[in-house]
Amino acid sequence: MVLPRARYLPIAEHGLIGDLHTVALVGTDGTIDWYCCPRFDSPSVFAAILDADHGGLFRIAPDGGGWVSKQLYLPDTNVLITRFLMPDGVAEVQDFMVPRTGEAARRHRMIRRVVAVRGQMRFVVDVAPRFDYARARHEVALTQRDALFRSPELMLSLSAPCPLQIIDGGDVRARIQLQAGEAATFVLDRVEPGEVPVPHSDADIAAEFDATVAFWRGWLRRSRYSGRWREMVHRSALTLKLLTYAPTGAIVAAPTPACRKGSAAHATGTTATRGCATPPSRSTRCSGSSSPRRPARSCSGWSGASATRPTASRARWQKTILW
Repeated sequence: MVLPRARYLPIAEHGLIGDLHTVALVGTDGTIDWYCCPRFDSPSVFAAILDADHGGLFRIAPDGGGWVSKQLYLPDTNVLITRFLMPDGVAEVQDFMVPRTGEAARRHRMIRRVVAVRGQMRFVVDVAPRFDYARARHEVALTQRDALFRSPELMLSLSAPCPLQIIDGGDVRARIQLQAGEAATFVLDRVEPGEVPVPHSDADIAAEFDATVAFWRGWLRRSRYSGRWREMVHRSALTLKLLTYAPTGAIVAAPTPACRKGSAAHATGTTATRGCATPPSRSTRCSGSSSPRRPARSCSGWSGASATRPTASRARWQKTILW
């Protein structure tokens, strides 16, 4: 639970969503402050977790102060819910990415659905991408309900249920007001060169939500563990699955890069590799592996083993939990 607005949130104030090709970190203030597209080891699009001024972010938060928040996952899924509570109402942001296979896996769709639970709530939405670790310039073009962010190496489209405005030359802002029972959905899609952004309807989003829930619950049903720590074990398994690169089965070491010792991100415990005195690396990886697309050579306990070919100990883990 946080009050608006911490400059750098501790890592404990984040949830994780993903599509088995990449992940995004979502803060309890409604900010996506880490996202690489289209893969775990791609350059960042949002990296405010490392640099609040220049890193880039995608924020959906109440318009004004006086709110508190908490995060939870929809049971047995990786659908993340950030709930905002104010004297005048309660609302939540449902964040998820749809695991896909085949050609559809290229799209990497991020869905952020804002739902008013009680009373009346006003939200402000800021989308400020900073491509290639904020090194690449980008252009933004608007239609009435869409924005197209174009950089030399990557294009992203933002679909919104309300008018958008360009601020600061390359960022986009929107404001929405919802009554109890109303919802508004913001969709960030990767767009291939020559492609046209794909429109969506409320029925499309509902189908995507149902498909995502069904995927995670179907995968988790393979678990054979039924002991007293079932909830914790299953949440750990779901998190590990999020860190898995689907084409190879390799698991990344952490969703974010290492940070310089003494940096703000390091001080808040932002990465799983605290203590490194190196600048942010271009990929999150196990030692000896430059990409989750290639087998890790020296992961702890699996030295020399392929990330896609289980060792005996890993096979025992798979049988015990679910792989």
